[in-house]
Amino acid sequence: MAKNPLKITDTILRDAHQSQAATRMRIEDMIPALEQLDNIGYWSLECWGGATFDSCMRFLNEDPWERLRILKKHMPNTKLQMLFRGQNILGYKHYADDVVDEFCRLSIKNGINVIRIFDALNDPRNLRQAIESTKKYGGIAECALSYTISPIHNEDYFVKVATTLAEMGADIICIKDMANLLLPYDAYSLVKKLKSEVGLPVHLHTHNTTGTGDMTLLKAAEAGVDIVDTALSPLANGTSNPSTESLVATLKGTDRDTGLDLAKFTEPAAHFRKVAEKLKADGILDPKVLNVDTNTLLYQVPGGMLSNLLSQLKQANAEDKYYDVLAEIPRVRKDFGYLPLVTPTSQIVGTQAVMNVLSGERYKMIPKESKGVLHGDYGQVPGEINEEVRKKAIGDEQPITCRPADLLEPELEKYKKEAGDLVKSEEDVLSYALFPQVADKFLKERNNPTKKQEASNDENEVRVLYVDDASL
Repeated sequence: MAKNPLKITDTILRDAHQSQAATRMRIEDMIPALEQLDNIGYWSLECWGGATFDSCMRFLNEDPWERLRILKKHMPNTKLQMLFRGQNILGYKHYADDVVDEFCRLSIKNGINVIRIFDALNDPRNLRQAIESTKKYGGIAECALSYTISPIHNEDYFVKVATTLAEMGADIICIKDMANLLLPYDAYSLVKKLKSEVGLPVHLHTHNTTGTGDMTLLKAAEAGVDIVDTALSPLANGTSNPSTESLVATLKGTDRDTGLDLAKFTEPAAHFRKVAEKLKADGILDPKVLNVDTNTLLYQVPGGMLSNLLSQLKQANAEDKYYDVLAEIPRVRKDFGYLPLVTPTSQIVGTQAVMNVLSGERYKMIPKESKGVLHGDYGQVPGEINEEVRKKAIGDEQPITCRPADLLEPELEKYKKEAGDLVKSEEDVLSYALFPQVADKFLKERNNPTKKQEASNDENEVRVLYVDDASL
């Protein structure tokens, strides 16, 4: 037995297929391998949250809560983990504290053990309610640092945020490297500093978009990281996470030996290879996502965001402006106070950069989401905002400086009344609260099975309605 075994969280049931196949894996594709996964000995299995909730209802005609219950039934021995966007929960706006509390309660009641809570701006105030509620209902609060690079994002910055999160009750600190920007030696140094100065277990999440993910995990393991995210090999690498089996084999016989048996991966990997082939055949998994893309290191833009930019420019017949937009993104990011680029800020900054380039004049057009960032609606940005840009966006209106959710009245009862007879459970109310239009259609079809329609597999609809962002 290794002195200090490295613990593994496998993402095959969530981030792996979200990153490579737009979160289209169905529960029926998971069930045959669940008991095998449960017997491997993972620290946790990430299987819910992120974009799975929306995708279940919007595209797969599945109830996300029922999916969670099925997963728990088949995997009673392994902690189940979800991704939670702080005050945004799983949506794209801030919700009142009572909705955040209820979502944490029901997630844990239905089977979640670990809630990874993050905020796109790294504003700790946006994690407070989720941390309190997770702990109140017996869950493990894993608080994430959205990792990015800028003149203000250095080790001291991340240690300061992590220290604040520890004081707020975090059980674990996660380095969430959504764009694979954290290079191996920087990972070694950051893990060492967090371990020595914050005193909590450290969990590292990275991708392999730039081809450095395996090396980053190895150096982090040498630095004493407690847990890392990997993906079972059939849906690993590229825009997904590094391969589980490769890391387990690499560490065998060392002080960080995971203690996991490579033979136990064979059957579930064989199953998910078939699932991956099916997703490729359906045109959902594009082999291009497996390519190494070092543009991410140059422009600090997540891989999924790059494909979204190309899609926007194609629609505008302006593909020739691609590199102009890539050059504009860092300028917008600086104007907006050096936002980390993760949902929803990656979409906000990217769209603003496209508009600046296509209109021929910077900030001639400013979408409401950009105005929201500049007004403080998303929270405190890490750096200083360009005041000229802010004035252009919101005029003489005063930006807010309080925690944005402090301005929201309790809203759970409002959603209950609004949904009416459509909802049949406490869980349904939250499905409706987060995605009213999507849930309305889904719940009507579920409640009237004779009128049930097939979930759409139309790829045009997919591209319009779903932001396929590996940074989620």
